[in-house]
Amino acid sequence: MARIAYILLCHDDADAAIALVRSLTAAGDAVAVHLDARAPRGTWQALCEGLSGNANVVFAPRRTRCGWGEWSLVRATLDALRAARDAFADATHFFLISADCMPIKSAGHIHAQLDAHNVDRIESADFFASNWIRTGWTEERLIYRHWFNERTQKRRFYAMYEIQRRLGLTRAIPDDLRVMIGSQWWCLRRATVDAVLDFLTARPEVERLFRTTWIPDETIFQTLVRHLVPEAEIDNRPPTFLTFTDYGMPVVFHDDHYDMLVGQRELFARKISREALDLRRRLHMLYTAEGVGFTVSDEGRALHAFLTGQGRIGQRFAPRFWERAATPDPDWDLMILVCKKRDVGKRLVGRIREATGLACHDYLFDEEDCPLPDLGGVATTLEKRGRHRRAALQVLYEHHDTDRLLICLDPQSHALIDDFARDRNRTRLLEVQCDHSDAWLAGHARRLGLAGAHTSDAALSDLLPSLRNAIMHERDRIRSARHADHVRIREGDAPAAIAAALEAFLAVERDIADRIADQNGLFADEE
Repeated sequence: MARIAYILLCHDDADAAIALVRSLTAAGDAVAVHLDARAPRGTWQALCEGLSGNANVVFAPRRTRCGWGEWSLVRATLDALRAARDAFADATHFFLISADCMPIKSAGHIHAQLDAHNVDRIESADFFASNWIRTGWTEERLIYRHWFNERTQKRRFYAMYEIQRRLGLTRAIPDDLRVMIGSQWWCLRRATVDAVLDFLTARPEVERLFRTTWIPDETIFQTLVRHLVPEAEIDNRPPTFLTFTDYGMPVVFHDDHYDMLVGQRELFARKISREALDLRRRLHMLYTAEGVGFTVSDEGRALHAFLTGQGRIGQRFAPRFWERAATPDPDWDLMILVCKKRDVGKRLVGRIREATGLACHDYLFDEEDCPLPDLGGVATTLEKRGRHRRAALQVLYEHHDTDRLLICLDPQSHALIDDFARDRNRTRLLEVQCDHSDAWLAGHARRLGLAGAHTSDAALSDLLPSLRNAIMHERDRIRSARHADHVRIREGDAPAAIAAALEAFLAVERDIADRIADQNGLFADEE
C-alpha cells in the first residue's frame, strides 16, 4: 500500500502547518518540513514545539531564504526531498505541498488512487512549443542568467538582463534535454525521486543551468521527470487543484468553496484562506473519514471564472483595419434574431427560411460547427469569423446574391449586436425572450462547463440564481442600447402579437407572419 512522504514548504503560518502535519501523519504518512528562513524566530520555535516527538516528521537540514521566481524555492524543495528520502525508507511517493494547501479527498481515497495508478503526477508541457506561458518572457527565462529577484530587486534584475541582451551573452541548453514547464506542485514515485537526485549529482551543469533560470520551480522537475521517465508512466495533470484570477494571481478559497473543491478530480487544493476556519475544519474531518465516496464533476475553474466574471462586464470588439475594408453596402438589410435558447432560435429561423426563402444562418458567431457554405479562409474557425465578421457577412451576401440576410446571435454577444447596429446599412433586431426553468438552467450550466454530471443539487441551487441574473443582465444590456429597429416577442404572447412583431421585423405580408407565428412547439425545450 502507498505511503506518502509529504514535502511541506512553510513560510510563516505555524498554526496552519502544525494542524496540517498532524492530520497527514495521523493517517500513517510522513512529512518533511522546510520553513522559510525569513520567517520570524517565534514561528520556528512554535513549529518545532508543535511537532516534537512525532516520529513521522523530519525537518530539512538547513533553512533557505525563499523568494518567488528564484532558485531558493528549488533548493528548499531539494533539501526537504533528500531529508524525506533518507528518513522514510518505506515511503513510496513524495508529494510536494505548501502550508496553504489542504487535502480535498480522504486519506483512503488518496492512497487508493496512488495504488491504482503507477504513475508520476506532474504537469509538463513543452517549454517552447506549448502556450503554457501566456504572456511575457519565454526563452529569456532560460538563455539569460538571472541572479536577482524580479520582485524585490527589479532594477538590478532588468539591468543585468539588458546587459546580457545587448552583448549577446546567451547560453546553450544541453542538447539531450527537452525543457518542459508546468505547475510547481507534483507527486512523484520513489524510483523517480532517486533518478532525479542521482541525475543532478551526475550532471552538475544541469543544476547550474537552472540555478540562474527565472522561475525554475516550474521547469526543473518537469524537465527531468520527462527526461528520465517513460511518457506512459506520467500523468500530465498536477495532483493539486489551483486556479488563477484575471490578473494572474492564485485564487484564495473560502468557507463557501467546500462543495466545489471536493468535486474536483485533484487530491489537494491551494490556496486555502487562513480565515476559512470552517473550510479547514471540514477538510480535516474529510481527510480522516473512512468509507467516503466521491463524485467528480471537475467544473471548478469554469465555475469560478463565470461567477467572478459577473461583476466585470465588458467585451473588446474594436474594429481592425481589415474589417474597415469590408464596408457594408447601405442597401443591405441585416436581420438579427437574438435568442438565448438556441433550439428555439433555430426552430424559428427554420420556419422563416421555409416561409420566406430568406438567406438565413444560425449562430455563426456563437457556434463553431454552424452550417455554412464555402466562404474561404474567413470562416475556418469561430474565432476568425468573429475577428473578420464584416468580411464574413459580405461573403454571405455575395454567396446568396441577396441584399437581405438573417443571422442568429446569443444575447451574450450584445457588443457584437451594437457593432453591427452602427454600420451604415439597415440593421433590424428581433429579440425572442423565453422562459427559463430550473431544469433548463441546469442543462445550460452543464453545456457551459459550469456543472458536471455529478454536481450536487446543493451546488446547482447556488449556481442557478447567478445564471438567471446573468441572462436578465444580457437582456437589460440589449434593451438599454435602444436600437432603432428593435422588436420583441415573448413566450406566452398571443399569436397575433408575435405575428405583428414578425411582420415588422421581416417586412412580409401578414399571412406569412401568421404562419410563422404558430406557437405549436415553437418554445418547447429539446434539452
